[in-house]
Amino acid sequence: MININLVCVGSIKEKFYKDALEEYIKRLKPFCNFEITELKETNYFNPTPSEIEKIKLDEGKKILNKMGKFNVLLDLNGKELSSEELSSFILKKQNETSQITFIIGGSYGVSEEVKNKADYKVSFSRLTFPHQLMRVIFLEQLYRSFTIIFNKGYHK
Repeated sequence: MININLVCVGSIKEKFYKDALEEYIKRLKPFCNFEITELKETNYFNPTPSEIEKIKLDEGKKILNKMGKFNVLLDLNGKELSSEELSSFILKKQNETSQITFIIGGSYGVSEEVKNKADYKVSFSRLTFPHQLMRVIFLEQLYRSFTIIFNKGYHK
């Protein structure tokens, strides 16, 4: 069974997001060993452009310390995949490695070093989503991918 880790900056405070995440984590149990690693945000009040770069560098160091064997950055400029393509990608990687780390950066994005060290970049949309909601969207698509792989009928 593959190990999947989601590394993300910040924590979830809203109960409705927590409830949705817990539901999808429960649904994922038959398919993978799943773990979320939350990293502390670097906060500045109303940051200047140079402070934003410092935030990305600081959060980037934390992300780099949690990267695994194969790392997929969720990035606005990454490759857009259909649900079927994502499931094929996961199946292929599942046959090549025992662990995949997915990364959701902070609200200002990630450092260039994180972008460069990522093995693959995927975009879930050209739209911008709150990071908390993106976690839910990611987990739903991960669950959908496994139901496609195992022909479980969830995906229509």
